[in-house]
Amino acid sequence: MAVRTFAAIDVGSYELGMKIFEFSHKIGMKEIDSVRHSIELGTDTYQNGIIDTDHMDELCDVLSDFASIMKTYKVDDYKAYGTSAIRETKNTVVVTEQIKLRTGIKVDVLSNSEQRFLHYKAAAIKGSRFDEFISEGCAIVDIGGGSIQISLFDNDALVTTQNIRLGVLRTMDMLATLQPKTRDIEGILKELIDNQLQVFKKLYLKGRNIKNLILIDDYVSAMLYHTGSKDRSFTAARFKEVCEELSQMTVSEISKKYGMNEETIPLLLPAVSIVSRVIKITGADNIWSPGVSLCDGMAYEYAEKEKLVHYRHDFENDIIECAKAMSKRYQGNEARNELIEKVVCDLFDATRKIHGLGRRDKLLLRIAALLCDCGRYISIEAGAECGYEIIMATEMIGLSHAEREIVANIVRFNKTAFKYYDELVAQSLLDKGNYLKIAKLSAIFRIADGVCRSYRTKVNDVRISLKGGELVINVYTVDDIDLEQGFFHRKASLFEEVFSVKPVLKYKRL
Repeated sequence: MAVRTFAAIDVGSYELGMKIFEFSHKIGMKEIDSVRHSIELGTDTYQNGIIDTDHMDELCDVLSDFASIMKTYKVDDYKAYGTSAIRETKNTVVVTEQIKLRTGIKVDVLSNSEQRFLHYKAAAIKGSRFDEFISEGCAIVDIGGGSIQISLFDNDALVTTQNIRLGVLRTMDMLATLQPKTRDIEGILKELIDNQLQVFKKLYLKGRNIKNLILIDDYVSAMLYHTGSKDRSFTAARFKEVCEELSQMTVSEISKKYGMNEETIPLLLPAVSIVSRVIKITGADNIWSPGVSLCDGMAYEYAEKEKLVHYRHDFENDIIECAKAMSKRYQGNEARNELIEKVVCDLFDATRKIHGLGRRDKLLLRIAALLCDCGRYISIEAGAECGYEIIMATEMIGLSHAEREIVANIVRFNKTAFKYYDELVAQSLLDKGNYLKIAKLSAIFRIADGVCRSYRTKVNDVRISLKGGELVINVYTVDDIDLEQGFFHRKASLFEEVFSVKPVLKYKRL
């Protein structure tokens, strides 16, 4: 295969970055150039809700320079992502349109969960060190400009991920409003951070033994790179020593010792405080800072999509494990949900010819199956609507906002009347493509739920075949399925409406 060149552009909260990569079967993925430009877009967004004209002009000038660099390298493809500074503006659509018209670069906006998942992938492709750290109790701490993401692993499985609005720029903005009232910046930082982290500790760390911490950020990682550890790992005790040394140094001394730009050092203080407090509440002994960025994750995503490289870590399984942990938190019926998961997968595979959906859509069905009864934790009567609200309010790493909304609607429409396009889009930002996915996946899901209607797992095996205008579902069981047959017609009506195929339920006693 000829060498392919790819550019990854990160329109971040406090920095614009671009990395150029080469891909080939011989060398795999190789970074060949990197450029960065400091610009505090996040300050505008977090304080005023919009990006001011001067910053907009600077942003477009820099991106135009990036476009020229891409031409010099003759890149085959590129991807540009905006993060929280673009995502949280009041006029995101206007901003991205201006960028496209003025620079020729199309910027897509990542949801928070998509952004963090790319960071996580970038760390995971580092190989054995990552695998070693997550094999025991581990927290991945991803520090951005607007927020931090803490993801917990237990025995290689992702068990939860939570977003906390404690990013370095947002924290600096809060400090700016408090600074005239106090000189105890370190004490104020601890109080601000602990107010948020103590809630996280109470809800998610009870009974967990967190031994390792993986740190993804721009400033603390850059500082620690110069501490002498060849594999970029160190103990919590060593980190505390570095922090104590740092507190005694001037800005110029920090810049000289750690090779950092003096303009960025003010952002180092809140980042160091965040890491210190996370170490304290988790009790982690070991820290690894892989030194990766969003651009690295974007390069991996591109290579994965184009089948240019292959890594052994199963990222799809991480999403499934997170959904299972979420179901457990809301006391879901594990046996029944796993049965529904199996049946929806069988139905999906058996009806490929008529639904035209892909592997990613099958993943959304599986997640819906695992979370289908989470709303009953709040209300048995209104479980479907409560399930929708829980899913929409819960960070699901690796899923876009639209994908999370698809899952939430599948769960809701399993028990409530299906809403048609005009009514549904009036309450959301879903486009026609995603609406059709909701309709198709909901139709399939209702069939599976009808087969597994009872909360006692009666079904031993299910065999499905598509014959002409009928979908024949043979259920093998030792019990009678009178309840399932009684409800099946009502559950099957949407499937017949969407696909013009009539589902037929048959059962055979074992």
